[in-house]
Amino acid sequence: MDKDSGKPLPTRSSSAVEGEVSSLSSQVLDMFKVKGKVTEPGPYTSACTDDGNKGVWVRHPWSMYGIDNSKLGEGFANLKRSLPDDGWKIVKDGDDGSRNKNPEVLAVHQKTHSQLEVRWLKGLDGNTPLLDVTVYSQCFKKAE
Repeated sequence: MDKDSGKPLPTRSSSAVEGEVSSLSSQVLDMFKVKGKVTEPGPYTSACTDDGNKGVWVRHPWSMYGIDNSKLGEGFANLKRSLPDDGWKIVKDGDDGSRNKNPEVLAVHQKTHSQLEVRWLKGLDGNTPLLDVTVYSQCFKKAE
């Protein structure tokens, strides 16, 4: 059961969902319209419930870095402009609540119900400035 809706979890092929999340993640990268270095790990499947329902989701976390904050800001602004035209509904556009008040966008893909979290970490704490991105599917049961 989905703990939020009370509905049974959909049954899906993990490989199909991984492909879907990977494709959405690539589209997000294209929406930035700036070139930087991108971390390599691909999508992976992990548990999304702790109640014995064996629900999983596919997550694809990655970051863009190696360019200055002005380019990262340009990419962040491009993304926010592009999301609605690419089927995403922005559900939060503000700061992430941290001491650094990093800009953050949360969005839901209208067709797949996958979710997107993007934070612009400006490096005010001495770390490397980057765009921190995670695309993840809705919770589902693996097809046997």
